[in-house]
Amino acid sequence: MKWPLDWIWSAFPSRLGEIRVAASPLGIGAVWFPDQRHLPDPAALQQWHVDDTHALLRESKQQLKAYLEGHLDAFDLPLDLSTGTAFQQAVWTLLTEIPAGASLTYAEVAQRIGRPRAVRAVGGAVGHNPISIVVPCHRILGADGSLTGYSGGLERKIQLLQREGLLL
Repeated sequence: MKWPLDWIWSAFPSRLGEIRVAASPLGIGAVWFPDQRHLPDPAALQQWHVDDTHALLRESKQQLKAYLEGHLDAFDLPLDLSTGTAFQQAVWTLLTEIPAGASLTYAEVAQRIGRPRAVRAVGGAVGHNPISIVVPCHRILGADGSLTGYSGGLERKIQLLQREGLLL
């Protein structure tokens, strides 16, 4: 992924650990945990400015907190998916259409974007989703319903799915 150098970001504590949120002029472009795989590029992150007062970042943090507390099931935030390829953007856009409490398999995602043979590529796109939680890659399961990887850690995926009632 190519990360722009002019974004702003902010962080907040949550029951899942620190969550960082970054925005471009177009919208939210990243939501991540500091210890996850596929982080924003450290060189780009050093160029970004922390802005805890920015309206979109404040709104994003409020919605994420409400979601994690069980008071919100769908996010209403402008997104900037420009760090991905056209294929990745198609996958990430489809992920935003999966409602809380529902799940899809990688094969179902591939079918829905019109690329039924691209299951592995869908897996790669899901794994490199830069906007964790808001673009709900945690709702993607293996063909047999198994909990496949999550760049933020499998324990966090379990907690997110439990919060949505998909796991007890």
